[in-house]
Formats: sequence, C-alpha cells, structure tokens
Amino acid sequence: MTTQKPVCTDKDRVLLLCSRGVMTRTRHLMKDFRKLLPHVRKESKFEKKSKLSDLNEMAELDSCTRCMYFENRKKRDAYLWLSDVNGGASCKFLLRNIHTMHEMKMSGNCLKGSRPILSFDPKFDSEPHLQLIKELFKHTFKTPQYLPKSKPFIDHVFNFSISKDGHIWFRNFQIVGKGEELQEIGPRMTLEVIKIFGGSFEGPVLYENTEYVSPNLIRRRLRLQSTQKAAIRASKKKQNDEEARDLEEMEEDSS
Repeated sequence: MTTQKPVCTDKDRVLLLCSRGVMTRTRHLMKDFRKLLPHVRKESKFEKKSKLSDLNEMAELDSCTRCMYFENRKKRDAYLWLSDVNGGASCKFLLRNIHTMHEMKMSGNCLKGSRPILSFDPKFDSEPHLQLIKELFKHTFKTPQYLPKSKPFIDHVFNFSISKDGHIWFRNFQIVGKGEELQEIGPRMTLEVIKIFGGSFEGPVLYENTEYVSPNLIRRRLRLQSTQKAAIRASKKKQNDEEARDLEEMEEDSS
C-alpha cells in the first residue's frame, strides 16, 4: 500500500530582486531572505530607468504572485516594496536599522527551508492600513505548506512588532526546545510605511504616512542647521574681534 504524497495547493510565490547600485548591506539582507524563504525566486537586477509597473510582467513570467523589491537611492537610502501582483495592493517602506545574520552573529539558528510561524503585534488589527500591511506580510513571508523545497517542520518565528513611533520591527527567532524559549537569529530591520497603492506598483494612493520625512529632507535640514550655526559662530567672532580692536584703541588713546 502506497501513501500519496501531499500536494502543495498554495500557489503563492515571491519574486525577489533589487535595483542596480544596491548597497552591500541590502544585498546581504536579500541573501538572508533567500535562505529563509524557500518560495522566493531570484531575478536579475532591475533597471532604475524602467517603470516600476514592469515588475508585474517580470513576476508573471516567473509564475510569481508576489513581489519583494529592494530599491536604493543615492547609494545610502534603502527602500522595500511589497506587492500583490494579481491586482492587489502594494506598499512602499523606508528601511532602517538593517542588521544581517552574519553581522549579528546570534546564538540562534534554523534549518534552511524550514517553515516559520508568523507573529504579529495586536496593533496590526487596530487600523485599516495596518490590516492591509499584515496581509501583505502574511502572503510574502509565509512558506506554503508541502512546498517541495521546504522542510516539513517549524523551528523559527518571524515577529512583526510596532514601536511607539509607528515603525515596524522585523525579527527572526529560533524556537528552542518545546517552544518555551526563543533565541534571535537575524536578520533584523525596521520598516517605516511611506505609501500604500491600490494596484501593484501603481494605482491610487490608499494611505499616505503624513509623519514620514524623506532622508533627503532630513539631510537638507541638517545642512541648513550646520550652515546657520557656522554663520552665528562667524558673526560672534567678528563681533569679538571688533570689540577687541575698540578696546585696544581706547587703551592707546588713554596712554
């Protein structure tokens, strides 16, 4: 008597790629996700001059229903796009505090291809845009059951938590023993929501983070503050020099 092998009916596959000129740390982060997510399919780098909507066609050609696109600008700012290619929504995040598995060197570990538990902060159910982001995370980071490339057991947890400033923290933990203890594995990163679009890399804006400040604007403000401080220092120095000269002239006149 032969037992029939279970068939994977979940067709979610994720296209994983990045823009040209991506930073080394971002590239290593992608390498970590390729190890942790057996349902991803790697694609060559995406030309920045191309339209973002072209990613939909690339995903369809690779039979992918989701897209995970890392974008770099000015060789210093990292962004992450998560998209439902089949006519769903897409979200753009600013990436901060990226720490790769190799960089963290944590004591935790998990087998390549094993399936994760997805753990979400209760705050994800508090607002509509967070509920939508939760769905994007679920379909992107979950490993389909009975996927041929996956291992038939669970030994780690992907945790998504929301901090007081509204940023989303992603962390990966090993399940130790009977699940009574967790040890962090890595990678670790922070995501700040920028916009949510009604379509895949296009469409109407469903949500916009009004508290988001672009890194360019932050750097511009810092430069302006530095220029203003330099101008104040120069003005004070000039004033002190003039007062010193006036004092010398008064001493010469009195003598």
